Amino acid sequence: MARSGTTNTGEKRERTARALLDRCGRTYAEQADIRLRNTPGPLYQVLVLSHLLSARIRADVAVAAARALFDAGMRDPKRMAEATWQQRVDALGAGHYRRYDERTATQLGQGAELVLREYGGDLRRLRGPGAPDRLREFPGIGAMGVDIFLRETQAVWPEYAPYIDPKAQDGAERIGLPRSPGTLGGLVPEDQVTRLTAGLVRVALDKKLARDVREMASR
Repeated sequence: MARSGTTNTGEKRERTARALLDRCGRTYAEQADIRLRNTPGPLYQVLVLSHLLSARIRADVAVAAARALFDAGMRDPKRMAEATWQQRVDALGAGHYRRYDERTATQLGQGAELVLREYGGDLRRLRGPGAPDRLREFPGIGAMGVDIFLRETQAVWPEYAPYIDPKAQDGAERIGLPRSPGTLGGLVPEDQVTRLTAGLVRVALDKKLARDVREMASR
């Protein structure tokens, strides 16, 4: 009897995970049109996105601001550093990221210079056991920014997988899944963990979306 109950629980969790992927399993990097690879350009773009998502602002606005910066040519640290402060402000404004635009424009310039100075423009050089601490050295990247960066890049930096931070764990709890990163990571193939984590964050931020996922899983 216990075995049957365990099996049913496992099947329910897997259905919920599949529903989550189907309903809202798009990563924030994908939404920002970042083609994630373990190469300097995409990694830097995820750093910028993580910075923008860290602010007290809607995720969709942060993503739109990242896309506006990239569309304006600021897709790598050299071009970000070479852009004027006003050009960065204008791009952020085009993405409706106006509440923190001036401070963020300054921090993005400082961060780009740090990438160039300390890492030769290549964030792969900070990869390793000390990466979380090194990431915090960037202006505007606090603990939340580190979580965002590592959960978005875990597909190409698999030593951090499954990277399921407290916000994602809150989402898991909201849709009836356990908080354990190991258990959650085991519900989907390895190459889908990043999507799972993004979906968990999305339901943590949106109660209606969480209800949709639970309803899909129960069908």
